[in-house]
Amino acid sequence: MELVLLFIITLVCTLSAVAIQTHPLDPLTPAEFKLVRTIISKSYPTSSSHANLTFQYVGLDEPDKQTILSWLSSKSKPKTQIPRRAFVVARFEKQSLEIMVDLSTSSIASTKVYKGHGFPMMTIDEQFVASDLPFKYKPFIESVKKKGLDLSQVVCTTFSVGWFGQVKTNRILNIQCFYTNETVNLYARPLEGITVVVDLDEMKIVGYSDRMVAPVPKGEGTEYRASKLRPPFGPKLKGSAFWQPQGPGFEIHGQTIRWANWEFHVGFDIRAGPIISLASVYDLEKQEYRRVLYRGFISELFVPYMDPTTDWYYKTYFDSGEFGFGQSASSLQPLTDCPSNAAFLDAFYQSSQGSPVQIPNAFCIFEKYAGDVMWRHTETGIPNQVITEVRPDVSLVARMVSTIGNYDYIIDWEFKPSGSIKLRVGLSGILEMKGGKYTHTDQIKEESYGTLLADYTIGLNHDHFLTYYLDLDIDGEANSFVKSNLETVKATVDDHGTPRKSYWKVVRETAKTEADARINLGLKASELLVVNPNKETKVGNKVGYRLIPSSVSHPLLVADDYPQIRAAFTNYNVWVSPYNKSEKWASGPYTDRSRGDDTLAVWSKRDREIENKDIVLWYTVGIHHVPSQEDFPVMPTLSGGFELRPTNFFERNPVLKVLPPQHVNLPNCTIKS
Repeated sequence: MELVLLFIITLVCTLSAVAIQTHPLDPLTPAEFKLVRTIISKSYPTSSSHANLTFQYVGLDEPDKQTILSWLSSKSKPKTQIPRRAFVVARFEKQSLEIMVDLSTSSIASTKVYKGHGFPMMTIDEQFVASDLPFKYKPFIESVKKKGLDLSQVVCTTFSVGWFGQVKTNRILNIQCFYTNETVNLYARPLEGITVVVDLDEMKIVGYSDRMVAPVPKGEGTEYRASKLRPPFGPKLKGSAFWQPQGPGFEIHGQTIRWANWEFHVGFDIRAGPIISLASVYDLEKQEYRRVLYRGFISELFVPYMDPTTDWYYKTYFDSGEFGFGQSASSLQPLTDCPSNAAFLDAFYQSSQGSPVQIPNAFCIFEKYAGDVMWRHTETGIPNQVITEVRPDVSLVARMVSTIGNYDYIIDWEFKPSGSIKLRVGLSGILEMKGGKYTHTDQIKEESYGTLLADYTIGLNHDHFLTYYLDLDIDGEANSFVKSNLETVKATVDDHGTPRKSYWKVVRETAKTEADARINLGLKASELLVVNPNKETKVGNKVGYRLIPSSVSHPLLVADDYPQIRAAFTNYNVWVSPYNKSEKWASGPYTDRSRGDDTLAVWSKRDREIENKDIVLWYTVGIHHVPSQEDFPVMPTLSGGFELRPTNFFERNPVLKVLPPQHVNLPNCTIKS
């Protein structure tokens, strides 16, 4: 009786916690994760030894877009709560189940067995269990002994294996191991040539090889912890103080952020990581908020390594779909990851057993005072006058860091008073390194597939392709994609009566279908815009936002190489598709061991109409990385990104009337000895 009463009390408290949600796009709460686990566990008991239930993905089932927009426009206070649902991908009896859980009724709304290719994202829990298996495996133990290494100083980690044309695929991964004696920089000391193959459904070793191909690199010079480094230190950086006597300029209400002329919602997903929704900018002249972005996030990160040899060819990772940006999020460190004026938000995801896992300080929100200039002009053309007007720039940054194995990805969304949104990713962490036979480049007579960084240590060439999902709603849902091509025009003296021989003009082309909007940047001079064809400025220009890329890279793998078949969504820098709630993962919903048959590149073959429709812009940031010695033993941050900039969205400069922030003198401080 007491147990029954305890269950009822727990369920009532859980439902109460679910009911107090104030925003329909808020991520699932710990109480909701517990409720999901309770509901599903009842329907899928695990009493038999073969019936193992694991939760691979649990996330908010995003309400229909029109439902959200109606909720936003509702004048009722408090707003009517939209029923919340959770979408779950679970493994049960070696099958992938898609389960929709209605949180408002505490019931399963639907269940479907996935029959297609590929497997769901791997959980951290099962990766940890798999990584421990080699230490109970006699052939591995013998290999370590033969190398003269201390088994207690060996650590192992997991690597996805991809797909290379196999007709039948099992849910397996590879384990490779490293030596930590003398250093915590494990990736600098690989046990090259040892590979352990683990079946995740059986959770047992199904393959093993030891090729004894190279010595273990030395640990000397690989340490990066400040407490372990020795003089001389430098370069010396002096400290600074930051003080806002009136408090921060932003407000946080649940997951909604308000700052200056911006309002947006910060969400979190175990796969995508940070999700920015409902970003609207305030128009001073119209005296209203105008929507720019309905929803945006990193859909996939493709990282292929350029070593086709036996122990490395399969290393072609899809970090979001295989490992999860969200579940790999790191707790941000105050004063180092984020400045002293930052506020922090926690995040939660589910363990493989369905219980909530907290990530403290998963996000930081801060105002960025970088010494940049918002706008300025010095006028000396008026006699006896020198007129100078300057406005210092301030922006708001929402940041998360995802550490996936050796790499740390610093993900920034930066909002500017001018109406621009800058999206940036910083790459840091540790290179993935291969043990080699060389101590000097003179010894290298064959292809090494990378750069010799230190004795017996090769940093391998690789790529990073980050594909962003951007559901832009420029002043409304009905938008069009416009290519403004800059074309050279030859001129003669007879044309204009001047000696000019050429100029360029803008030739605009509106994409009618998806095929019209597939673009590889850098091939011609052009500007790319998303416009609202139904809204104009006073002088008749269509309101819009334009995409401003930074550096541009394209895939260099051949199109029929298996990794590139799976990553065909990187074949173009830009894609545009009609909005479809189910089309959000560029690599497909089941990426691990996928075959490239359910990706953005496949969906786009339908060549659907996109003119004056609710459309999604997909943009891929590409970085070719040739390692250098400066990247060793830990890599200084390398950044890439792009800007979404208003283009005829406002009637004039939206920050014309911004007044400079008032200078604040720090209070006098005295130090008593």
